[in-house]
Amino acid sequence: MINSRVITDLLPVVQPMVQAFINACAAADIDLIITSSYRDAESQDALYAQGRTTPGYVVTNAKGGQSYHQYRCAVDVCPIVNGKCVWDTTQPIWAKVSTIGKAQGLEWAGDWVSFKEMAHFQYTGGLSIADLQSGGTIV
Repeated sequence: MINSRVITDLLPVVQPMVQAFINACAAADIDLIITSSYRDAESQDALYAQGRTTPGYVVTNAKGGQSYHQYRCAVDVCPIVNGKCVWDTTQPIWAKVSTIGKAQGLEWAGDWVSFKEMAHFQYTGGLSIADLQSGGTIV
């Protein structure tokens, strides 16, 4: 299983956007870490099972092949305060992180109508998962 946490595992067009996101957060005194970048289908299926057939909370509605992580154009992040991840997305720091990410051209899953994923940012180049499954390429 692969669940990467590095920018270099993202598509070349996405890498500078995510680096700019991290840099802009740093300029705003927000320490931001990537908790997931590229994720293979097996890892995605394991996350999908969480809260359904394995213990834990439901954290995704995407099965393997249905997540932008598999197409190397999405990251999950977490701000760090006093050395600890701030997972409580009601904290004001998350509003700052979302604003900064969107300013870098990334789509924030906290804006989604259903199943908001506050830690998830992506660049799709306007392509849907179906487009990518059919061989579409993000440029």
